Amino acid sequence: MNNSFYNDFDTESIGRGQSKHGKGRTPFEQDRDRIIYSPAFRRLQSKTQVFLSGEFDFYRTRLTHSIEVSQIGRSIVNHLNRSSAELNDGFHIDQDLVESVCLAHDIGHPSFGHAGEQVLNTVMLPSGGFEGNAQNLRILADLFYRDKSTWTGMNPTRAFLDGLLKYKTLFSDSKEKKNHFLYDFQKDILDFVSPDVSFKSLFASEGELNAFKSIECRIMDWADDIAYSVHDMDDGIRAGFISVKKIRNWTDGQGDRLDSSVLTFMDELCDAVMDDSFSAFLARLIGRFIHATTLVTRENGLSDSTNRYRFDISVDPEAAALCGLLQRLAVDLVFRTPQVHQLEYKGGNILRKVFTVFEREYVSSPKPDYRLLPDHYHTAILSRGEHERRRMLCDYLSGMTDGFVIRTYKRLFDPGFGSIIDLI
Repeated sequence: MNNSFYNDFDTESIGRGQSKHGKGRTPFEQDRDRIIYSPAFRRLQSKTQVFLSGEFDFYRTRLTHSIEVSQIGRSIVNHLNRSSAELNDGFHIDQDLVESVCLAHDIGHPSFGHAGEQVLNTVMLPSGGFEGNAQNLRILADLFYRDKSTWTGMNPTRAFLDGLLKYKTLFSDSKEKKNHFLYDFQKDILDFVSPDVSFKSLFASEGELNAFKSIECRIMDWADDIAYSVHDMDDGIRAGFISVKKIRNWTDGQGDRLDSSVLTFMDELCDAVMDDSFSAFLARLIGRFIHATTLVTRENGLSDSTNRYRFDISVDPEAAALCGLLQRLAVDLVFRTPQVHQLEYKGGNILRKVFTVFEREYVSSPKPDYRLLPDHYHTAILSRGEHERRRMLCDYLSGMTDGFVIRTYKRLFDPGFGSIIDLI
């Protein structure tokens, strides 16, 4: 690589999965390309972002969201590389690395959004829990390629894995065990990412540990915040959840907590909704947020080993506050509505019932009475212990699209679903 920002430490692969060879592409380009061509990435087209996938053709899915995050991430990198005095053509943040991290940041998240994630975590508590970000790593390091009933990873680079480490707390060390953790068996990934200095040894609290991220992870996190704050608002307005009346009522309900600049912004947003120019109005905010990002240096236990921890990003407080305001609006006016909560409840209930049936057949019984899983899963699971069986069932269910889960549920529980067409 003709980029001294990264060294051999950054580009080393974990050694689990298909090897990388010199094919005229950098290791980071190969990571990105493998993500784009993977079945796990394609399945995101039918997984819920805000509204159930397939309800209307213009709502965002996990796939379109991930593509938008990757584009914003690349734009942030372009901005930093061009505007930062410390960076130049031979020493810069790698676009392909950031793009691959952004594309993969939701690859392990299950059907039915956060409701599906919460249900799977609840049913998996006896066997180490479920967390979407931890599942991202599991797919990349262990489940990316399948040969009959054997799975292997995609052999990701250290910098790529670290870019996805939004959280570095293991399940057994997590206090609440609700989210923001890695699976205990993923300690070897933490050890590979930072072999000389334990992440845990650098910080006294769980919050500080989870906040410690490489610059690529920080860019992805900020790009993700930008994408869903702006685009959830856009989808909410298009779906009729967010109207001028609801925005006005929400603003009035904040009392004196909003300053004059925020009130001016809310007036401008209402004007854009009224004259149907809200899409362009919101899109302009993306550029504002990108250009509110600057490069800064930092010192820590890893800054001498890699530039990924010697540099960080800083976001202008006003832009960060505005992004947070949009997130609060979307949560209060869309995500906390009875309609969305009812859909989340239904999706979570469907997922829980399907898992319960599979668990009864493949975990509670030494030998299943029914062949409910595809042949490769059915064959592989019978040779595992209790916790490994439950983990495999979770891998299978979390990989399902919304529609696949619903069809499976209907086959198991709906008496009217059972023609030969239904079975395909």
